[in-house]
Amino acid sequence: MEKEGIDRIENDPDYKILIKKRGRLAWSLALSMIAVYFCFILFVAFSPETLGEPLGEGVVTVGIPVGVSVILFAFLLTGIYTFKANSEFDRLERKVRERRKGRVES
Repeated sequence: MEKEGIDRIENDPDYKILIKKRGRLAWSLALSMIAVYFCFILFVAFSPETLGEPLGEGVVTVGIPVGVSVILFAFLLTGIYTFKANSEFDRLERKVRERRKGRVES
């Protein structure tokens, strides 16, 4: 891509909004996942007996639903990012592409 085209995209206000919002969301979701996983690891390290407590009279322990919850939390965060990407981020990207092709004037 020619330098002029790159500069035009980088100076596009919708592109700047897209980069800022996408970066903020990605970092906040990543930090959320890191925090949850780090707490789980700390729980395993410092309170393994709690995670080993049986639930009811069966063989399932507290650690099983806690571990599954960590995995489900990761799926939830992926869903949030996908929803935002398919709605807001794609709309902004489409506007930048159309403006680059000269179809939309700002």
